[in-house]
Amino acid sequence: MTDIHSASAAPATSADREVVVTRVLDAPRALVWRVWTEPAHVAAWWGPTGCTSTDCEIDLRVGGAFRLTMRGPDGAVHPCSGIFREIVPPERIVYEGEAGERDPCGAGLPSRAVVTVTFEDDGGRTRLTVHTRFETAAASLAASEVGYSAGWSESVERLAAYVGRMEP
Repeated sequence: MTDIHSASAAPATSADREVVVTRVLDAPRALVWRVWTEPAHVAAWWGPTGCTSTDCEIDLRVGGAFRLTMRGPDGAVHPCSGIFREIVPPERIVYEGEAGERDPCGAGLPSRAVVTVTFEDDGGRTRLTVHTRFETAAASLAASEVGYSAGWSESVERLAAYVGRMEP
């Protein structure tokens, strides 16, 4: 089950700047951590249904970069880049989308948004939470309008299917 809480068009509050996607994966936390942090695995599941990802680079250290190229079903290319701000194996990753003029959803790393991914042990399963805090409510709304929440929901579903095919 995936829970999605997304920003609304109501007066600006901190909730208007946040999107949260949560899913319990039927895989141990160590495995989910591995497929989130190793480039070959990330490229296999990152992005909404119908997208493919290539050129994945992960420098998993504070100050290190995350870069990936995502191609949509329509052939459009969406660069994805960010900087790691916090890494607590196997519990939490915090990254910030690099500033720049591009697609407001940033292929999962929106410009200047802070994304916190938590990996909680749930009796041999993993409760995964992707929490995005946008710089402004307007940035959150723009990302929502191009499918940011739905895209992460589909990505997490792809991740669940991917880890479901792996040996722990």
